[in-house]
Amino acid sequence: MTERNTFTLDGEEVPFEPGQSIMNAALAAGRYIPHLCHNPEFRPHGSCKLCTVKVNGWLGASCTTPATKGAKVESEIPEVQEGRRAIVQMLFIEGNHFCPFCVKSGDCRLQAIAYHLGMEGSHLPHRFPSRQLDASHPDVVLDRDRCIACNLCVRASREVDGKEVFGLTGRGVETSLAVNSPSGLLKDTNLEPGDRAMQVCPTGALMLKRHGYETPIGERRFDQQAIEAAWESDY
Repeated sequence: MTERNTFTLDGEEVPFEPGQSIMNAALAAGRYIPHLCHNPEFRPHGSCKLCTVKVNGWLGASCTTPATKGAKVESEIPEVQEGRRAIVQMLFIEGNHFCPFCVKSGDCRLQAIAYHLGMEGSHLPHRFPSRQLDASHPDVVLDRDRCIACNLCVRASREVDGKEVFGLTGRGVETSLAVNSPSGLLKDTNLEPGDRAMQVCPTGALMLKRHGYETPIGERRFDQQAIEAAWESDY
């Protein structure tokens, strides 16, 4: 009888296939590890570091770390959660994420993860950036001040939609979502409302026009369930 490949995640056994990352094995087993830039549909990007876990005593991004037999993986421990909380706090201060006024509130993964981590405030000075808003497209608006540079729309546009509408420019806090058209505006691209790139944005950076507040506050996805129970609806 062949012994199956498993590792432990917070003390519970998780099976994996050779070549699988810790993150994808955990998700396949129905176990949630907080993440923003990861989606099992696309190649891992490893940029947000929110999925960092402790593997045999060493910290590493679970989306890019291969699962290994017998590994001890720790995720929901204070040391790791504190690091994640600091990352989310920085994402909040680097953009303009005003949840009470945001049309994405209740369906925003950044907001839901902040709740999951018990974040009660940013505790850091806000930058209040003023990046270019692109409302040139007839059906889509791009609010770069809500973008967290997760690269998901870039990968979805390239790998699923076959269009390469988006790209990232700059470095560090100056990283910004760029639109691949001669004018740099969405109106001059072939982006369509049904594109996968439009569906994977974890915040309110890419939104459809004329569809705001269709679901009442209190009845949205993360109003009803915490992200650790509702994450599967994303995939």
